[in-house]
Amino acid sequence: MNKKYLAELFGTLFLVLMGCGSAVFAGSAVGNLGVSFAFGLTVLIMVYSIGPVSGCHINPAVTLAMVVSRGMDKKEAAFYMIYQVVGGIIGAFIVYLIASNFFSLSVSSVGANAYSYTGAAIIAEIIFTALFIFVILGSTDSKANTKFAGISIGLALVLIHIVSIPLTGTSVNPARSIGPAIFSGTKALSQLWVFIAAPLTGALLGSYLWKIISPAEKK
Repeated sequence: MNKKYLAELFGTLFLVLMGCGSAVFAGSAVGNLGVSFAFGLTVLIMVYSIGPVSGCHINPAVTLAMVVSRGMDKKEAAFYMIYQVVGGIIGAFIVYLIASNFFSLSVSSVGANAYSYTGAAIIAEIIFTALFIFVILGSTDSKANTKFAGISIGLALVLIHIVSIPLTGTSVNPARSIGPAIFSGTKALSQLWVFIAAPLTGALLGSYLWKIISPAEKK
């Protein structure tokens, strides 16, 4: 099995386990700020651990941006996305197993995204994903000091979560949303389309915004 795909699976698994796990098990203690740091710090850690293997996308929106902006092979990108989603499902299942005490308790949510107002959720997820992609493309540009990319990317995700957790629970990542929705009931599944379509749209917007201001290549 391709090591890149496995790295994406493990990385996304870890993201959902740590991020959604912090919300489910420690949310009352650490609050939204603590959950925000859990997601951001997990991405930061993964950038430096699996980045050398797969580039550490752990997010279909990031992979889409790499196809559009960096010419990533489409077939490889499709497998990245598949393994990311599988990793997210496994991560959510682990949270569910622990929360339900191995099926002995009823669990209403394992950190699934949710919203009250569809329009606001769509706009928020598009804008925040676009900004996240913008930071990723800038931080990993050939002219950037990529040694610090993980720090800027991780902290950007912290900031995004601080603002958008009250709005949608923060997705900006379809793989992060699919797994928890599967184990969180019909309402989460009925709203899942927003957390797939909006981040992917945001990825395209973020790629376009970076293209506008990106440093010109030397000829």
